[in-house]
Amino acid sequence: MNIMVNGQTESCTPNASVAQFLAGRGHEANTVVVECNGHILAREAFAQTFLQQGDKLEIVHFVGGG
Repeated sequence: MNIMVNGQTESCTPNASVAQFLAGRGHEANTVVVECNGHILAREAFAQTFLQQGDKLEIVHFVGGG
């Protein structure tokens, strides 16, 4: 199935959770903020939020530097 991630179409395993999707892309839950269909998800909700065809995710990474 296809979802939008940061404005780009990507394929995703049907019924994957946000946590599974992030892990598959090599992201750690404690270093990202995820918006799903216009709603910011609490990290605790990543495992209980299941992706559907056409969902729109925005993933923001924390980057350290100086």
